[in-house]
Amino acid sequence: MRHRLTSRAAAAALTAGVLALPLVGCGGLFDDDDDVELNALPAGITEVSSTNYTATAPGTGATAATQDLFTAGLGRTGLGSATAPAYADPANPTALELRRNAIYANYRAILDPSVNGGYGRFYGPNIDNAGNDTLGEGLIPGREYIATLDDGSGRKRVTIAVQVPAGFDPNVPCIVAGPSSGSRGVYGAVGSAGEWALKRGCAVALTDSGKGMGLYDPADDTVNRIDGTRATRSAAAALSHFAAELSDAARTAFNAAFPNRLALKHVHSQVNPEKDWGTDTLASVRYAFYVLNQQYGTPIAGLTVTEVRFKPANTIVIAGSVSNGGGAVLRAAEQDSEGLIDGLVASEPSAQPASASGYAVNFGGAAVPTVGKSLIDYITFANLYQPCAALAPAATMAEASFYNYMALVGMNPRATNRCTALAARGLVAGATTAEQAADALAKLRAYGWSAEHDTMHTAHYGLGNAPIVAMMYTNAFGRFGLADNLCGMSAAQVNATGDIVAPSAAVKAASFALGNGTANGVPATPVLNTSVGGAKSWAFAVSPTSGTADFALDAALCQRALVTGSDPVTSAALTAASTPTLAQSQAVRAGIAEALLSGNLRAKPTLVVAGRNDALVPVNHSSRAYAAFNRGVEGAASKLAYLEVVNAQHFDTFLTLSGFDTRFVPLHPYFNRAMDAMWAHLRQGAALPPSQVVRGTPRGGTPGAAPALTAGQIPAWSSAPAAGDTIGFAGSTINVPN
Repeated sequence: MRHRLTSRAAAAALTAGVLALPLVGCGGLFDDDDDVELNALPAGITEVSSTNYTATAPGTGATAATQDLFTAGLGRTGLGSATAPAYADPANPTALELRRNAIYANYRAILDPSVNGGYGRFYGPNIDNAGNDTLGEGLIPGREYIATLDDGSGRKRVTIAVQVPAGFDPNVPCIVAGPSSGSRGVYGAVGSAGEWALKRGCAVALTDSGKGMGLYDPADDTVNRIDGTRATRSAAAALSHFAAELSDAARTAFNAAFPNRLALKHVHSQVNPEKDWGTDTLASVRYAFYVLNQQYGTPIAGLTVTEVRFKPANTIVIAGSVSNGGGAVLRAAEQDSEGLIDGLVASEPSAQPASASGYAVNFGGAAVPTVGKSLIDYITFANLYQPCAALAPAATMAEASFYNYMALVGMNPRATNRCTALAARGLVAGATTAEQAADALAKLRAYGWSAEHDTMHTAHYGLGNAPIVAMMYTNAFGRFGLADNLCGMSAAQVNATGDIVAPSAAVKAASFALGNGTANGVPATPVLNTSVGGAKSWAFAVSPTSGTADFALDAALCQRALVTGSDPVTSAALTAASTPTLAQSQAVRAGIAEALLSGNLRAKPTLVVAGRNDALVPVNHSSRAYAAFNRGVEGAASKLAYLEVVNAQHFDTFLTLSGFDTRFVPLHPYFNRAMDAMWAHLRQGAALPPSQVVRGTPRGGTPGAAPALTAGQIPAWSSAPAAGDTIGFAGSTINVPN
């Protein structure tokens, strides 16, 4: 509903009580050209704080006066340091210290912070919009507004941070929406959308999209507040980021049966946050408009609200982010019935088409047989086969360091056990481990991975990506809670041998800054409750059915069944008596359906950037598939261009690791270039690049000591790519050259 006032006199009458109009949730009060449009807080939004960060030179970052919007007072030097800033009292870090360390951790988590990798030379706080080293330490002062978005239940509680740089030009207004990548908190896109926007002088709307570091400890009923500080659930009240839905009696019983367990918001909130990533992003844009209009709108005598100055019609809005954030901006554009977003950039997006049929992907002239699967579908498939496939000769690397990570930490014997257990169930063929591993790798290739991913499987499984995501997303999609112990799994802090330990008070206190919202071990790790001999982390668990340490195969089979609705061994349909049950699987599959993309971007100009070697979000299931799906849905109206970078993979931060540094180029520069291109398109009418393959050249050299990245190794895309680099479309088929 929208309300109208026809003059400033009528607006002023509000203060006299002559008119009584609800301002919250109206989104502004509209009428014809001569009418007054009053600024109004969007529905569901509650403002938490407004802070002016004034630092222009690096400091401790412990106060608002020593922090800035972008680097939290650390500057180029501090963000580039391998040592995180220290807390004055590690047991009780302040909200400002947690903000500082969260920005430090989130910035370094999505790019290569090494000088040889490009930091400080091709990107970083000192690099200006033209790519030149002119900004020194790169601090950007301005005001930050923190708010929460809720649906009235108190359980959704999305965090939004709108940052308005001091250099914002009201005459050239712009907003960048940056939903967080992965499961990260509100500062998860500070190094992508945040950096680009603030340097451009745009306001940036950051949001955790219902994820974030919501760590709940049922042992003492403590939570993270919105600002990251710890408190009991009752003390935090409306500022609690997340607490599990457990009565005191249920919590006591759970603690007795499963001591020292933990809950995470993305996993256990029971609201399926992914279904709202698009609408949460749109809400952050609405709040950004409200903030700008409060800060720069025309004051009205006697009122605390202002007359609206900035609207979608006169303000450039770009939605841009990476990974899950990239998926969120695509979903936001699909749902943008108000015309809030003008253009979007999605880098390595988790782009999950609503259908795996009706379109096709051709690579190198050959059809790719399996495309467009949802993330939880291909992740649960990878969770079964990756550890065994990692032992295949084709997956072995010459480097003796990270690529042999599983051997270094003693995982290879357990990977052998996984091969044996899969073979016993008829899930892989072969009489020897080598044959079984080769068959597992072949199955991964047939399911959408390619030869470019072979050597990535060891790293991804060694770091637990598939086990972590499989456990998290089955819980999230099915809306299962902490006490459900889905597939016999829970989350806990563990020691070096996988045993559950009491969560560290210091780690909990710093979790807002340390954690990335996943069960990646900081501090929570997926645990198999039913492991023979007592609960163990997934990496050390002994499955009851095999009696061996096989990376919790029993749980992996259960998670796969939840996604497919059938037993992965027998192919029999699940029933009310099976494990898992049919009802559990139906809940998970319903949640998956809620999060899939429609493919209709409403003819918005869109740049999708992806790395061909991305084994976490394979392009055949995401970027390639979505580009073809979108073309089938929108046809000639589509304005999506797809840029695929050769020799680029999902985690730029991995480029600091031996072997990754010599073999892969960073994707981050291409995100920045895509944002530049979208800005030029929207601001100046410049043409967007056509769909194409961009051929990055690895640095080579000695693993762990690769030479400095050069400009020639991360070439720009072409406005007229050669035929051998052009990505074309034939109807709803995408043709990607080798």
